[in-house]
Amino acid sequence: MDLPLIYHPNYVAPLPLGHRFPMEKFKKLYELLLSDRVADLDQFHVPDRPAQDWIELVHTADYVNAYCSGTLDAKAQRRIGLPWSSELVNRTCTAVGGTILTAQLALKCGLACNTAGGTHHAFPSYGSGFCIFNDLAIASRVLQKLGLVEKILIVDLDVHQGDGTAFIFQSDPSVFTFSMHCEINFPGTKQQSDLDVPLKEGMEDDEYLQVLDQYLPDLLSEVKPDLVFYDAGVDPHFGDRLGKLALTDSGLYRREMQVLTTCVGRGYPVACVIGGGYAEDMDALVYRHSIVHRAASDVYRHARL
Repeated sequence: MDLPLIYHPNYVAPLPLGHRFPMEKFKKLYELLLSDRVADLDQFHVPDRPAQDWIELVHTADYVNAYCSGTLDAKAQRRIGLPWSSELVNRTCTAVGGTILTAQLALKCGLACNTAGGTHHAFPSYGSGFCIFNDLAIASRVLQKLGLVEKILIVDLDVHQGDGTAFIFQSDPSVFTFSMHCEINFPGTKQQSDLDVPLKEGMEDDEYLQVLDQYLPDLLSEVKPDLVFYDAGVDPHFGDRLGKLALTDSGLYRREMQVLTTCVGRGYPVACVIGGGYAEDMDALVYRHSIVHRAASDVYRHARL
């Protein structure tokens, strides 16, 4: 069996012309993985939209109802940064379903990758920073509710702190949150993860990977998770508009291989989401997002999971 990948055409919803969120990257990522023969069509699994009560395992019913019905107030909408539409509601919920399916397939196969996900700035009662519902948190809660896992480790290497995720699990020992992010970047007010590693502006490949190696192997030994969620944001790249770090394409590939071989090599299943990435050059951005799928395919083949 080949590496399971997750995609749905609904991962793309219309946005106003010139909007700075690169919505079309999700479809382009799917197309690139096929055209570069990183994946075949039969490797792709199509998620369902999750039941609302699953979303409400993390988010308040008032917030979920207001968002889904389009009655969220203007200030709350501005904080999200994406104009409301029924298509965006469907996209948001379907992407959450994608991360849930990614996690289920990771448990079954040892490794699986979504082509979306990583909306780690969403809090229980509001969205923020292009994040509406927190897919990592919801998937964690769903898997626990279904009795599939008890202990979860979230490895968040997006350049921005996973503040919503940290807040949601701040008093929950069953989910360990690890965020390695640029210290002088959004969000302005940081939350407290179980382990935060703030990085100085302009950090390059070798130093970044050394810092990661200082923490990840020991974390796995300490937490002993039933599942690892990996947020593989590519916004630490030097070409990212919102990043402030200086990783290269090669550095991103080395990072993905480091995370995946460390986890998979020790027998911990990994569910990957793509996280953030913002660049003027859409093709370069989509390629960066594909790096985690390329690395995962290499690791999966080598491990013969």
